[in-house]
Amino acid sequence: MKLFCSVAILCPAVCLLAQTPPPKPPPPIGEITKQVDIGKMLAPSVPPDRVVITLGDVKITAAQYDQLVESLPEQYRAMARTTGRKQYADNLVQILVLAQEGQRRKINETSQYKTLAGFQQSNVLAALAVEAMKKDVTVDEAGLRKYYDQHKSEYEQVHGAHILIRFTGSQVPLRPGQKDLTDAEALAKAQDLRARILAGADFAELARKESDDVGSGNNGGDLGTFKHGQMVPSFDEVAFKLKPGDLSEPIKTQFGYHLIKVQTHDSKSFEDARAEIEAKVRPDALKAAVEELGKKSQAVFDPEFFQLDKK
Repeated sequence: MKLFCSVAILCPAVCLLAQTPPPKPPPPIGEITKQVDIGKMLAPSVPPDRVVITLGDVKITAAQYDQLVESLPEQYRAMARTTGRKQYADNLVQILVLAQEGQRRKINETSQYKTLAGFQQSNVLAALAVEAMKKDVTVDEAGLRKYYDQHKSEYEQVHGAHILIRFTGSQVPLRPGQKDLTDAEALAKAQDLRARILAGADFAELARKESDDVGSGNNGGDLGTFKHGQMVPSFDEVAFKLKPGDLSEPIKTQFGYHLIKVQTHDSKSFEDARAEIEAKVRPDALKAAVEELGKKSQAVFDPEFFQLDKK
């Protein structure tokens, strides 16, 4: 029995599958249970050595099929294992049929084929080598802590609220029945509201009545929890300087004047952020390891062909 070589169809299989429009996003799980039997969407379990595709003397086992699926871009894997399984198998068969036609035409004896096939084999081997190197990559404690110290702001978050007073030209639509305020009028109104809040007026109640950000205003001005970079720069800068319970001066943005009140201001500890940091640092460590291999390769480039400076 001739077993199928996965190298030969790795990239073409990806290309053919990519030509097919991706499936629509799945409905909520409650809707799925109403429409289909979830068990039918799951891949049936078969022995890994079971032949699942036969084309002449070419055989593809369940294990080989799974290896091919694993080589696909992540967004296609679930489909190739469940509802799109037959579609992906059809793509594989199409490639095999075309490959057989190529052999009939003796394309496999041409120098072009031999060059491309040789490099394709190296390409697949390189990809598998990277996967193997991922398991060897380690990041020491000092490196993780250094990253945390250099990116502490990324692990800060604020739970805040605001009252927005728009002015002419604001990107926020004018509320029905409201006057279109000038910049000076909007600032004066924001300052008046701030004074009333400091005198004891309820922030949330004023937000519901006066804020031109209707969405948050209906919720007492609550913006929920946000991190650095999620708000416009001037708003972000002030919000992260405030202490819990503080009320800002009026802050101007393209939307209008904001009164910002911070409820909580938290920062993840190193231990809480450790797993997240390691996930971010590992790719850089892998990249450095790959680059180090490149430096040791001592590759030589023809200066005339590549138009390199001769020094």
